[in-house]
Amino acid sequence: MNKKYERYKRYIEHIVNDIESPYFINMIDNYGLKDNEYELVLSKVYEQPVSIKDNYVFDSNGNVIYQEDSNGYWTKREYDTNNNEIYVEDSNGVWEKYEYNSNNNEIYYENSNGEIEDNR
Repeated sequence: MNKKYERYKRYIEHIVNDIESPYFINMIDNYGLKDNEYELVLSKVYEQPVSIKDNYVFDSNGNVIYQEDSNGYWTKREYDTNNNEIYVEDSNGVWEKYEYNSNNNEIYYENSNGEIEDNR
């Protein structure tokens, strides 16, 4: 049993180090994982506990940190310690960055089209 567990553990680590978006499609098609293994893999990918519902991945604060549709289109999001969205990126290469002041007011915005709004 211990050898089997060690092989499984090494396989999961291999997946975590190898997997790319779209995560759900790749977990099924490339690695043959079952639904009950998704949280294990994505918790390690995101280095935090996650929960999954309908191809949405949530952090422990309930923020959506990843979403994927059946065509492989995905969106990744990052948040600061106040749960403000600070970065969003999608599978088309579009991204946006945000900064907030101590009152959680947006003070900076930048996107992949070169638009910048700086109120710092």
